[in-house]
Amino acid sequence: MQDLRLEKLAFILTTYSCNIQKGENVLIDLYDSGIELALALVKNIYKVGGYPFVDFTDERLKRCLLLGTNEEHIKLLTEFAVWKMSKMQAYIGIRGFKNITQLSDVKDNKMLLYTSIYNQKVHSQLRVKKTKWVVLRYPNNSMAQLAGMSLEAFEDFYFKVCTLDYSKMSKLMDPLVERMQNACDVYIKGQGTDLKFSIKDIPVVKCAGVFNIPDGEVFTAPVKDSVNGVVTFNCPTVYQGTVFENVKLKFKDGRIVEATSSNTQRLNAILDTDEGARYIGEFSLGLNPFINFPLKDILFDEKINGSFHLTPGQAYETADNGNRSSIHWDMVCIQRKEYGGGEIYFDGELIRKDGDFVPEDLQVLNSANWHM
Repeated sequence: MQDLRLEKLAFILTTYSCNIQKGENVLIDLYDSGIELALALVKNIYKVGGYPFVDFTDERLKRCLLLGTNEEHIKLLTEFAVWKMSKMQAYIGIRGFKNITQLSDVKDNKMLLYTSIYNQKVHSQLRVKKTKWVVLRYPNNSMAQLAGMSLEAFEDFYFKVCTLDYSKMSKLMDPLVERMQNACDVYIKGQGTDLKFSIKDIPVVKCAGVFNIPDGEVFTAPVKDSVNGVVTFNCPTVYQGTVFENVKLKFKDGRIVEATSSNTQRLNAILDTDEGARYIGEFSLGLNPFINFPLKDILFDEKINGSFHLTPGQAYETADNGNRSSIHWDMVCIQRKEYGGGEIYFDGELIRKDGDFVPEDLQVLNSANWHM
């Protein structure tokens, strides 16, 4: 891997995504791999006068801990992690999972303890709200294999999508943000999809390299009880260590009343985690011009050019529809022609057809018009 590419990415993360200032504490949180990037980050953080801290988690050890944990243990782990996170002004999470199904055999009750106590208090309530943060993946053989690519080709792809000009992307997103802010009714039509909901008065957020790398989406949330119809997701989705394909959800007054997939039983078990898991907490349009196929990694897949995603579970407070859950599960549908096509309407106006934006002021976001 070329040091110059790592240096460029570390510079973006330090100065753009987290905007590290002198005297700020920065937690670099590694999962499974990413030491080379961590080394570059430590140097860059020191250069701007920050103080780097590093954690490393091995997913095999995490699985072993979760298999035998209990509520008392999780609360102690949470207490320690909350103390540490409270000392940080910024957080950079690097996930380089060597096996995406490592946690697939952890029992539902153990995962619920972890997500509802540890994740909620450490990440949802503290890290997301109180720090400047960004999360990203790190290229390895596992990710390359899932993408159907050689490691060298995948690394080239990874650095292309992770180091594009996000300040430029941010400006190009503004007309879409304005249209979504002014929209009330959304209608999505496609193969296995006929869905209507309202986004009236829900805030709209553009994502251009601040919280995620790679990035490229604009999101809001449906009015909680407004979702009606059916949606089919043509991207595989990985959640809690299990791969799901052909997820189909049927809604009535906002609630998921029927859910099927390649693993229908496990799908419904997750959706039954709590009441909020059967309502949608996010609606987003993906538009990264260089991500064109599923990688079975949501940080990439939710940004796919010509896609949209809906999220059973927790709403973000920045685009809040009031839904609360320990689940936040992004499910992606690609609407480009080669994936079956589809249409999205705002208040009866055709906004996107077969993955391309139709209104003239939004066409700059189409991949054919994007220039590095």
